[in-house]
Amino acid sequence: MEIVGTEPPGAEQIKDRHDRLLARLRAASEGSGHDPDRLRIVGITKGHSVEIVRRAAKAGLTILGENRVQEAERKIEAVPDVEWHLVGQLQSNKERRAVRAFHAIHSVASAEQLTRVAHRSAEEAHRPGFLLQVNVSGEATKSGMVVDEVLAPAMIVAVRETKPVGLMTIAPMGASVDEARAIFASLRRIRDELQQEAGLGLPELSMGMSADAEAAAAEGATMIRIGTAIFGPRA
Repeated sequence: MEIVGTEPPGAEQIKDRHDRLLARLRAASEGSGHDPDRLRIVGITKGHSVEIVRRAAKAGLTILGENRVQEAERKIEAVPDVEWHLVGQLQSNKERRAVRAFHAIHSVASAEQLTRVAHRSAEEAHRPGFLLQVNVSGEATKSGMVVDEVLAPAMIVAVRETKPVGLMTIAPMGASVDEARAIFASLRRIRDELQQEAGLGLPELSMGMSADAEAAAAEGATMIRIGTAIFGPRA
C-alpha cells in the first residue's frame, strides 16, 4: 500500500484513497480468477475520531469496522447510517452488546461462542452475520480457532444450526507476499471443506489489511479490513 500523510484526511481524500484502493484490489481479485464485484473494503476506524467517521460516511464508505465494542458504540450512535462490523476479539461479557450494535461480527472464536451469540441474536431480534475467526498460522498471540477445531464435529453441528456467513483470519505481521498468500489460500480451502461438511454456503472471506490487502484480494477475499491506507495513522 502507498504511504499516506499524517494529517487527518478530509472526506474527499478518504473517498479518493478508498476508490483507488478498491479498484486495485478488484483488479487483483479478477486477475486471479475471482469475482471482483464481491470484494468490499471494511474501513477500520479504530483509534480515529468521531469526526473522521463522519467524514468517511460523507465520502460514501458504507462499511466501517471497529475492534472494541465500547469504542464502537459511541461512533455508531453518532453515525448510525452505515454498516458496522466488529473485527476485534469478542469478549464473552460483551456478546449481547455486540449482537445489538453490529451488522457483522468477524471474530467468533469457538463453536460454543457461535451457539451463544446465535442464541443472543434470537433474544435481541437482531441477527448480525457471524464469521468464524481461524488462527491459520497457529501463532500463540492470535485469537481464533486452529484448523482442527474449525473442522471438528462440534463445529460442523454448530454451523448447520446457526448458519454463519464465512471465515476470517489475520496473517502474521511482517509476512512476505508469498507467506500471506499461503495463509489466505489456506483459509479459502478450510472454508471450502467446512462448506462441504456442513452442507451450506459460507460466502464471506474476511482477510487482509493495509499491508497485505492485494495478497488477500488475489486469494479470493470478499472483505478486506483497511485502516491506515485510507485514514492514515491512528492518533
